[in-house]
Amino acid sequence: MKRLVVSGLAGLLLLSTTSVFASGRLVIYCSNEPFACQAVADEFAKKYDVKVQMTRAGSGSTYAKILAEKDNPKADVWYAGTLDPHSQAGVNGLLESYTSPMLPEIGERFRNPATSQQHHTAGVYAGVLGYSVNTEVLKEKGLPMPRSWADLTKPEFKGLVQVASPQSSGTAYTVLATMTQIMGEEEAFKYLAKLHKNINQYTKSGSAPGKAAARGETMIGIGFLHDHALQKANGFPLELIVPTEGTGYEIGGLSIIKGARNMENAKKFVDFMLSAEGQEVPQRVKMFQVPTNMKANVPKEAIRLDQVNLIDYDFVKYGSEEMRSHLIDRWVKEIKSLER
Repeated sequence: MKRLVVSGLAGLLLLSTTSVFASGRLVIYCSNEPFACQAVADEFAKKYDVKVQMTRAGSGSTYAKILAEKDNPKADVWYAGTLDPHSQAGVNGLLESYTSPMLPEIGERFRNPATSQQHHTAGVYAGVLGYSVNTEVLKEKGLPMPRSWADLTKPEFKGLVQVASPQSSGTAYTVLATMTQIMGEEEAFKYLAKLHKNINQYTKSGSAPGKAAARGETMIGIGFLHDHALQKANGFPLELIVPTEGTGYEIGGLSIIKGARNMENAKKFVDFMLSAEGQEVPQRVKMFQVPTNMKANVPKEAIRLDQVNLIDYDFVKYGSEEMRSHLIDRWVKEIKSLER
């Protein structure tokens, strides 16, 4: 009898220890800039005394990883990256529905923006699509400053433009979806074929073209302008352009992965990142995205949504798996294979 009691107590102690251990962990997949991912992970770990493991990858690559791990999830939350792959993950049953108590502080359009409309994803920041121009390279080449999407297809800019590949980058998919919404699909692909002639490289990461433009490795980099604002703030000779035809924008996603092993900490993380305090953490490391919490400070370097010509971007339609797959497959078949 004594042996059974001791054995039972040992079992309870083991269960209790395991439970405490589990409650003290969080695994984050992050699709923001690496330094912003680390800042957020460190702040959450410190505030809640949680052991945080963070892995950084682009939003397209992260979606593929979550899909591959669906029967045995390795992460608890997915922070940042464009909304479209978050939407696809929600529709495909890879995310948990969660209505955070912080949602009343979030701008209405960001509270439940994903295609499923089941609170699989909340918007944690916003960013304007555009391009940056290295003004020193522009001056050396004696070229006029481009101001529109159409300007980027002019022959004088051949080999001087860089953008990411939509196969790996949510940023680049936003380019596809934006052009389709501005021009209509057929005209958009005619435009992309012309633009292709001027592209020097399709990068894996959406932020890479802005960094390349900052270093003078390309003259023009297409991407979300908060990434480029960071390079400008660091002293690089960039001018940030919001194209005259209008442009799209991103909503940064924040989602809990279905079957998360550390569900309570995942919910705490979502609540924290939807708070003004949480959304101001990346600002301390010069991430100039527009926060979605209406009480949060907006960085002076941020391009505010209400001050530029934004299209009425349809996040539900263009975040659907069918549309996303269609546009990316068409780009691979009709644009990527073209000679330059």
